[in-house]
Amino acid sequence: MTKTQTLPPASGSSADKPGKTPRRRESPGGLAFSRSARVKGLIKHAILILVGGIMIYPLLWMVVSSLRPNDLIFREPGLWLQNLEMSNYTDGWSALTHPFGHYMVNSAIVVLGSIIGNLISCSMAAYAFARLQFTGKKLFFGIMLLTIMLPFHVVIVPQYILFSQIGWVNTFWPLIVPKLLATDAFFVFLMVQFIRGIPKELDEAARIDGAGHPRIFLRVILPLMVPALATTTIFTFIWTWNDFFSALIYLTDPDMFTVPVALRAFVDSQSATSWGSLFAMSIVSLLPVFLVFLFGQRFLIKGIATTGIK
Repeated sequence: MTKTQTLPPASGSSADKPGKTPRRRESPGGLAFSRSARVKGLIKHAILILVGGIMIYPLLWMVVSSLRPNDLIFREPGLWLQNLEMSNYTDGWSALTHPFGHYMVNSAIVVLGSIIGNLISCSMAAYAFARLQFTGKKLFFGIMLLTIMLPFHVVIVPQYILFSQIGWVNTFWPLIVPKLLATDAFFVFLMVQFIRGIPKELDEAARIDGAGHPRIFLRVILPLMVPALATTTIFTFIWTWNDFFSALIYLTDPDMFTVPVALRAFVDSQSATSWGSLFAMSIVSLLPVFLVFLFGQRFLIKGIATTGIK
């Protein structure tokens, strides 16, 4: 038998140079495609930056106007600052009957009560719709979904009459108590969809260990609902903090005003003299919303993504 001999690689080839791989030559068509893709990407990013700048311009103008003297606010629509007028913040803080922090505390009380109410009531209602079996379940769930399409202004008159008869007008109770009754159908629906994504085998395993529905809800379902609960908390905070209509209807005493109603009263009292102070207090009122969204954005995206509309 003859042995086959392998020829050594030619000198200068890439085979005798360890660690180096031969270069792949891209075709002219591939180079043209990559260049066109880069150009399209740059154009898309430029359009997004332009549209984003147009959308955020009013907010930036309000920030700049809060640092301008009153006589220059409407004369200079640009964003260039020549002199900083920090007195707008000090004057606006004490322009009303109480310091502006008093109204922020009122809003914080309403927001905290609304968050607690929505987390407790909406999670319990969602567990009932997702896991329990009872007569009329589909009917009640459909009615609950219909309330999402019902404008709030339709029920405000009967609600006001009810709260007026029990003496709750000019208190925080009309703004907090409805949250304890799972009236926000959007959050109920959000949590129902999330619970439906949790395997029922976990419920069955807990039931084998002797757990009932309260224990299954508290020990099994609720710890897994953290993304949905975080989403509910963030949305409730933003919507309640910015709620102007409900607070305007039920709160008439200046001592009970929340931040949006206080800003309106600020305009009524100083509409002819101090626009800079008004813009300054508007910026102060936006800071809690901005911070909550900034630090809760990760939980918000995770809650929406993991919930899904199944």
